[in-house]
Amino acid sequence: MSDRATGPGLRGYTVPRTPTGRASLVPRPPWHYVGDFMVVDYWADPDACVALLPEGLEPHPDPGRCAAIFVDWQSCSEGGEELVDPARSQYREFFIVINGLLDGEEVTTCPFIWVDQDFALARGWIQGFPKKLGEIWMTRTFGLDVAADPGRGPGARYGATCSARGHRIAEMTLTVEGESAEGPRHNAPPLVNVRHFPRLEAGRHDEPAVHELVRAKSRDRAASAVLEGEATLALHPAPGEEHDALQPVRVGRGYRLTFAYTVDDLETVRGYA
Repeated sequence: MSDRATGPGLRGYTVPRTPTGRASLVPRPPWHYVGDFMVVDYWADPDACVALLPEGLEPHPDPGRCAAIFVDWQSCSEGGEELVDPARSQYREFFIVINGLLDGEEVTTCPFIWVDQDFALARGWIQGFPKKLGEIWMTRTFGLDVAADPGRGPGARYGATCSARGHRIAEMTLTVEGESAEGPRHNAPPLVNVRHFPRLEAGRHDEPAVHELVRAKSRDRAASAVLEGEATLALHPAPGEEHDALQPVRVGRGYRLTFAYTVDDLETVRGYA
């Protein structure tokens, strides 16, 4: 199918649309992803979690269940041309998911997420992620037994931070104890989000052009062995942010893994309009 979705002269999956489509901020799917994850399972105030569930989701039986996730990503479109231009393929993000129920099925939803690249922000909005710009840093490993590499064995220490508009808003640490038998649990259920695009037309500001509950879909998944250990998590208040409503009241286990998948589809669960 051509990117020439409307009109005879301009192409592009997203704006800016041009005669060639090469300037499009987000290329057309499929989008291929691989990333290093740091995850901590934790519990927040149940009332705060329930208040952030989108319409159509019910509270989880354990209503305070959350996960905080840092990811160092590499992604590309079909053909992989972005891989040799790393500024177009690499980015990092931090996000929080809440557990809930959709028609009795366990699901997760993402109320807060920060990312450090414009193409990743726009691609997230297309999928229903409420992405904002931030600055994310994560400890890396290079597979060498040297002082500057934390390693993967017991005692290896990893950290991650996220800042937004000059304020540190989140930080996590992980001390590895060994390989995990099950991996993280609180971000394991399917992901359900809301695609929301408002109108600017006078008198219709409360009538969004798009407002729909969607379920993430992916294929060709692959994952590494999962490291597990003791974790810490702190969420800090900052102007213009509300993620600290999900401050941890109890922190579970932490995990590190590499995960890959491909996205070229999205399921609309229900339209709100």
